[in-house]
Amino acid sequence: MKRTALIKHIQKYGCSLLREGARHAVYYNPNNGRTTAVPRHNDIVDVLARKICRDLGIPEI
Repeated sequence: MKRTALIKHIQKYGCSLLREGARHAVYYNPNNGRTTAVPRHNDIVDVLARKICRDLGIPEI
């Protein structure tokens, strides 16, 4: 899955960018207080994309 598609999915459910790291971006879900790191690779493995969604408490892709 492309990183841009994952970020659009994350933002659609109300999550926002908390901070930028050297190799990851940290996203925050204000509805439940959960955070997770999203790597800056162009392609993200589907298993990792599902884990990121679970960490944020949003529906999986």
